[in-house]
Amino acid sequence: MDTIDAMRVFVAVVERNGFSAAAEALDLSTAAVTRQIAALEKRLSARLLNRTTRRVSPTSIGAMYYQRCLQLLAEFDALEASVGAQALQPSGRLRINAPVSYGITRLARLLPDYSAANPQVELDLQLSDRLVDMVEEGFDLAIRITRQPAPSLIARRLAQAHITLCAAPSYLAKRGMPTTPQDLATHDCLSYTYAADGETWNLSGPEGEVSVPLQPRMRANNGEVLREAAIAGMGIISQPDFIIEQALADGRLVPVLPGWEAAPIGIYAVYASRSHLAPKVRSFIDYLVQRLDTEADNSL
Repeated sequence: MDTIDAMRVFVAVVERNGFSAAAEALDLSTAAVTRQIAALEKRLSARLLNRTTRRVSPTSIGAMYYQRCLQLLAEFDALEASVGAQALQPSGRLRINAPVSYGITRLARLLPDYSAANPQVELDLQLSDRLVDMVEEGFDLAIRITRQPAPSLIARRLAQAHITLCAAPSYLAKRGMPTTPQDLATHDCLSYTYAADGETWNLSGPEGEVSVPLQPRMRANNGEVLREAAIAGMGIISQPDFIIEQALADGRLVPVLPGWEAAPIGIYAVYASRSHLAPKVRSFIDYLVQRLDTEADNSL
């Protein structure tokens, strides 16, 4: 027996002075109403209603129970309404994981506008280049920069990043400009620790696709560290535009191997399940899609 439903039936019987009238109001059969009241009385071990051939009225215990039912049902309905309202509006703490460089150069400047439009959402951004376990560590969503999101997660593509091989003019003046991908074997290359391709640079160009195995002079788990090392003349890097675009624009880095390029890499919002996706998560992803699309259009 559902106690809440039984309480609603009992209240209807009292207010309509009978089983038939209550059944009609609740769109139930009279027999169903009778069974609910009998089960409720059995559970409470108390007689709640006086029954005569002409009317039904509450006993003294039933009258007290009726008043408490009104209070409890009102509170229950208010609770459901409150939860339902929150389920429709973005609210609560939103835990986001993102790579360090992308979080600093792209994501951070997008957060104020989202926060202003969604004041009930508390943003909690954690930056890390390691691959976090979203469920284990309690993240609502993560930004992943990858060519293939994990099949265990739901992914929505936000944008793409272009990859450029580049080095400092000082390095190229000393070591020379490579003219083919194979020349990279004789150069100092700086490798990203978490690269999906490992210590291999896959490039496309006039000769088709080429895989270049590396013997890195340096490895680092952060692209900005590699950028600064390259600017200092330490070697050649292969990094996405959001890390190197300013250094390319002001000449601290210059492209290497023009005509050869790595495939663009996807930027995704990933989350654990489609089921009952919280409005705070959905609204943030929709916001990122809209803003990043707009920025891409404006850059053309």
